[in-house]
Amino acid sequence: MVNVAKSIFITAFPVYGMVIGIYAVRQLLLDFSLPWLGVALGGWAIALMFAGLFIFRPFARTKAAMPKYTALMLVSTGWAIVTAYTTQTPPVYAAIVFAVSNTLGWLIYIYWYSRFTLRNKELLAVGKPLPSFVLENEAGEQVQSKEFDGHPTLWLFYRGNWCPLCMAQIKEVAQQYKELNQRGVKVALVSPQPHGYSRQLAEKMKVPFHFLVDVKSRAARQLEIISENGIPKGFEILGYDSNTVLPTVIITNSEGKIIFADLTDNYRVRPEPATFLKVLDEEEGVEHRS
Repeated sequence: MVNVAKSIFITAFPVYGMVIGIYAVRQLLLDFSLPWLGVALGGWAIALMFAGLFIFRPFARTKAAMPKYTALMLVSTGWAIVTAYTTQTPPVYAAIVFAVSNTLGWLIYIYWYSRFTLRNKELLAVGKPLPSFVLENEAGEQVQSKEFDGHPTLWLFYRGNWCPLCMAQIKEVAQQYKELNQRGVKVALVSPQPHGYSRQLAEKMKVPFHFLVDVKSRAARQLEIISENGIPKGFEILGYDSNTVLPTVIITNSEGKIIFADLTDNYRVRPEPATFLKVLDEEEGVEHRS
């Protein structure tokens, strides 16, 4: 039920920001009132942040608390409250309510929606062999995870083409292709999305990675990285299943043992791409010394 609530929230929250922003601007045009300026700033900050994220996909990660945006929300609400009591009599209570709602919604996004429940880190602990599982390629042909043994492999489990941070992260990895190839690394990009979306991504990236589909999230369940009802409500009409995967990056060595596992507890907090090369180079140094 918690994930269902999150799914509804993340669909509704950007729409809420846009509606409140439009309403506040209307109030400003009808009767210029300083409290509504704060409401408009907060509402449009919410709407434009999400619009920019989905349209431009500018970044693959953020700080957990997104301090600049959080400060902006607090300032806009503070402005609305102070000016509501100091510039008009009686105070503009409606503006206060909407401004506080903006910030409350933002804090819910930061500290509730963005965070996952405690993840099982034992199954995918460094030093353990990666459990075997079955995926499918873009053509629907079965691919065994054990087929990647013999090469170091970067496994990136992503939520789907709809996820802007996932797409930005995959773009970063694609830009590392030459460096990864020089190290003999295979890259497996895994999502529970329909095969057609994975084909689209493969055509767009134009790198010889393995674009794999986790049909019905079977591998995600096996690895305990599934996110039940994890996509925004309404995206099902685009063909996505309601279940997806918790963003996860695993690196295995040529023997299939895990040498790195990022099991983030916040979908916006992800490892820097340079981390992958560092881990691989350190492992190569260990193998050469052994």
